[in-house]
Amino acid sequence: MINWDLIDTVMLDMDGTLLDLHFDNYFWLDHLPQRYAEIHKVDLAEANAKLKNHIQQYEGTLQWYCLEFWSKALEVDIRSLKEEVKHKIQIRPHVGEFLTRLRALGKKVLLVTNAHPQSLSLKLKVTQIDHWLDVIVSSHQFNEPKESQKFWQELQAFEHFDPARTLFIDDTVRILDSAKTFGIKYVLGIHQPDSKIARRMEQYPAIHHFDEIMPVAV
Repeated sequence: MINWDLIDTVMLDMDGTLLDLHFDNYFWLDHLPQRYAEIHKVDLAEANAKLKNHIQQYEGTLQWYCLEFWSKALEVDIRSLKEEVKHKIQIRPHVGEFLTRLRALGKKVLLVTNAHPQSLSLKLKVTQIDHWLDVIVSSHQFNEPKESQKFWQELQAFEHFDPARTLFIDDTVRILDSAKTFGIKYVLGIHQPDSKIARRMEQYPAIHHFDEIMPVAV
């Protein structure tokens, strides 16, 4: 599926690609509604309805990913609530070996995420995946989500990568669309970003786990 001789730069999403998306889904769909109901003294059904309405309005925008925005909008401390369930943050299978082999081959490895810096710092502290990465980029640095062409233009100016020799892996179709539109030649999806929810990506070539594209050890 991948000819590693044609690739210099590997860009990887975090949530659902390097890390199991189950943490994020559990937090936003289960833990946050429960804690919101407790904090604001409303029933769970009301909490769920309000959160669903709020969150859907901003999907795909920078605010959707911004913990500070949601902390203010919902009047809760999102970062602290995430700390309460941080034991659910997990690295996906074969990630460590995959990143180690990429580095051994001399590939430049970038984490390219929409995660807010507060969420990013928590996940790096728990997983320590930053030890395998050359560069970590949050879209909040550029004030544009990965869905935006402006994000890729800013990233190009920041990193000077060659799109024709770059592989980008992400679990979200609209983000893969954006990368492809920008001109990144090799884009790859993830079939099941949440280990608890079966899903198959049909819009792009995709893998279940990194052992399917593991570079040969040198």
